[in-house]
Amino acid sequence: MGNISEEKDTGVIYHRAKTWQIILFACNGLVGMSIYQLIGLASYSANIGYGITTVAVGGILTFTRILDAITDPLLAFVYDRINTRWGKIRILIVAGWLIEAVALLCMFNFFSSKGFGLVVFLLCYIVYIIGYTMANVTALTVPNLLTNDPRQRPTIGVWQTVFNYIVPIVLSIVLNVVLLPMFGGEYNQGFLTAACFVAIAVSALGVLFVCIGVSEYDKPENFKNLTGNKEEKLSIKDMIGAIKENKPFQCYIVAAASDKIAQQVASQSIVATLLMGIIIGNMGLSTILNMIAILPAILFAAFGARYAGKHGNKESIATWTWACMGIAAGLVVFFAVIDPHHIATFGPMMIIYVVFTLLLNGAKMCVTTANTAFMSDIIDYELDRTGKFIPAVMTGTYNFIDKIVSAFSAVIATLAIALVGYTETLPQPGDTLTRPIFWMTMVLQYGLAMIGWVCTIIAMRKCDLTKDEMARVQHRISEKKKMIQNSQE
Repeated sequence: MGNISEEKDTGVIYHRAKTWQIILFACNGLVGMSIYQLIGLASYSANIGYGITTVAVGGILTFTRILDAITDPLLAFVYDRINTRWGKIRILIVAGWLIEAVALLCMFNFFSSKGFGLVVFLLCYIVYIIGYTMANVTALTVPNLLTNDPRQRPTIGVWQTVFNYIVPIVLSIVLNVVLLPMFGGEYNQGFLTAACFVAIAVSALGVLFVCIGVSEYDKPENFKNLTGNKEEKLSIKDMIGAIKENKPFQCYIVAAASDKIAQQVASQSIVATLLMGIIIGNMGLSTILNMIAILPAILFAAFGARYAGKHGNKESIATWTWACMGIAAGLVVFFAVIDPHHIATFGPMMIIYVVFTLLLNGAKMCVTTANTAFMSDIIDYELDRTGKFIPAVMTGTYNFIDKIVSAFSAVIATLAIALVGYTETLPQPGDTLTRPIFWMTMVLQYGLAMIGWVCTIIAMRKCDLTKDEMARVQHRISEKKKMIQNSQE
């Protein structure tokens, strides 16, 4: 299975995936990003195809987000009980994809503009969520299976970054530059149907690649507990224990969730309007930055992976979080001492702003790369602690908390701008810049992020899962597996 090596100093046996296997697994980005692009058009489908008002669409999407969060930890029970000679990963990913593909075809094509209303749209969306949860949570457990080598685990995040950046850009061009003009430049039923077929075709290709990439690891023996009890099934007690007693998991939740809510608030369109449209005065600069940031983000992810492999994921998260805090503080000072409208004049101020922003995005990418690998470490820590291999519990539980926390991001942003006068209208590019608007934007864009980073630093200080401790964890797991194997011979 892959490459197997033994560390001479610790006696730990590491298994490493082949590079092509990691790349094929990272093609899960074709699945996730293509479906993400399509589901972003769900409000248009609801209005055009089912006659649902904009206000009602907002209510439906809020309800489904809550449902989406609830289904994540529940998938752990399904994951635990699917055990076949063909494994479980490919079965759950393919089954999940088929369910969401059928639901999306019904939502955007088969039932759309056929006289159906809110109930049918809602049912389609609920079925989509069930399929999405099945495929997505299952895919999140794969990195733990591919490799336990601390030098290779962070590289999985690098390849995921490549696909997560490139796929949305390519699909946006296909949908908005190629397809949209073919249907009169309007979001109509013909465009929505075509967009659905394109997204599902791309996602099907991604599913095929992922299944090929994980086939060598999707075997029953790789999902065994270390308790020696073959009949033992996942229980609610196991899930509660993983949250209450796994301290590194608690630290991870605090760190990742606090960062996520700040990120979600900053990504709200009204915050972008405040920063780019009012403070800087050039909304187009945001698009330019997104394009420029692609290559640096990939390079930073690769560098961050090497750093995490050398120093451990915990230390990497802490180090790059400090870097994020320093760069963000520098940006706030930069905005405070200059006339920010000079940034839009394509002169030295713009260069300084772009450099600062790229560095901040790069540091964030290094944190994300280490975070991805750290979850795999935590799953192994739980296996060592309890003898139970329950990756879907860890990923599903975090997803639940993550989505609940993220659901408050729009509320935080809208309440914040109401405090500076936007009670009846929303911010528009070109609005008069006032001191309250300036400082509220700094808080939303950088201040909340700094609070999240402080939480991350504190959480990492409380976490004992260092690089050396992970080596000991892997050594104990190796020894337990040897004991079980010897007892069965």
